[in-house]
Amino acid sequence: MNLDFSQIIPYIPFMLEGIWITLKFVFFAIILGSLLGTGLALFKIGSAKPLKWFADAYTSIFRGTPLILQLMIIYYSIPQLTGYDISPFLSAILAFGLNSSAYISEIIRAGIQAVDKGQLEAAQALGVPYGAMMKDIILPQALKNILPALMNEFITLTKESAIVSTIGYLDLMRRAQVVGADLFRNFEPLLFVGVIYWCLVMGLTVIGRMIERRLKLSD
Repeated sequence: MNLDFSQIIPYIPFMLEGIWITLKFVFFAIILGSLLGTGLALFKIGSAKPLKWFADAYTSIFRGTPLILQLMIIYYSIPQLTGYDISPFLSAILAFGLNSSAYISEIIRAGIQAVDKGQLEAAQALGVPYGAMMKDIILPQALKNILPALMNEFITLTKESAIVSTIGYLDLMRRAQVVGADLFRNFEPLLFVGVIYWCLVMGLTVIGRMIERRLKLSD
């Protein structure tokens, strides 16, 4: 086996810095994906057919192509097409946010449609504006139904964040590769960051369960 974890000890601070680097772009990607996903979900259930077609086409494209391809197109093609040298950080936010919004839109759409139609009819009978009805009545109820699926999407996004190492972004995975190349030993640093990823996912799982319990208390 010839394993020697003592050799990676000097590199541990370097690899731990990758936690913040990874979480930073994942956080902004989640915000972007959630905002866009909510808008797309409203387009899909709305009466405006052009917006519905756009949302369906958007979802089809981003769900039907690999995430790594979308990342490569944004990182390498934008400079070619626009002359703007986009950073790996911004590329990661855009690729992961746009991709995640396609999945989140379907989750939110299903959650909205699962809300009792009586709620919608009652709000319309009272003359509640559509925007206020969605914001104050429909979406809060839908959130309780879709929270597990949303948390699962956020967990998947955190795990898939390792893909950004392919464009040289110094996230957790890339830092493990750098250490492995420097030491000519790959198993130890890869296992170390693997444990970190697992801890991050478990942390998100605990947070999701805490939120679920809080929402159940308000029923």
